[in-house]
Amino acid sequence: MPSYSEMMKLFGYKTKSAVHYALSKLIMDGSLSKDTRGRLIPQKLYGEVPLLGYVEAGFPSPAEEQVLDSLSLDEYLIGNKEATFMLKVKGDSMIDAGIHQGDLVLVERGREPKVGQIVIANVDGEFTMKYYQKKNGQAYLMPANKNYQPIYPENGLTVEAIVKAVIRKY
Repeated sequence: MPSYSEMMKLFGYKTKSAVHYALSKLIMDGSLSKDTRGRLIPQKLYGEVPLLGYVEAGFPSPAEEQVLDSLSLDEYLIGNKEATFMLKVKGDSMIDAGIHQGDLVLVERGREPKVGQIVIANVDGEFTMKYYQKKNGQAYLMPANKNYQPIYPENGLTVEAIVKAVIRKY
């Protein structure tokens, strides 16, 4: 999990006490717990839900409802529970990738980024979410909104996590 200072920046909070309050609420509702060393650990996001079948995204077809299986969203979305956490999206620089302000992104730390993946990066001391790109061996960040320019680091770029899923509530 990120440090309180990192969470302040990622959540847009001004104080560590605001982060502590938010984390306390997540612990109370069972979304987070602490291990024996006091480190935060994400818990199950959802129980199992029925997987009823397929839906046509092209031409309409007759609906056939049948339970194919049940699916745990935790197992489907989370590969490494200890390295996975969620962040709330602020801003519109990834709107053309289908990521909107207010969405939640499920991210995983500890993996080497591949070109074209959406990442959470620390670039020159600031956190942002963009596409990870490389040109002539130099890493840079590419927004998914024509109103924003690519970000080329002046001092350094560190990928903190890779976006695994986007969650939007309608």
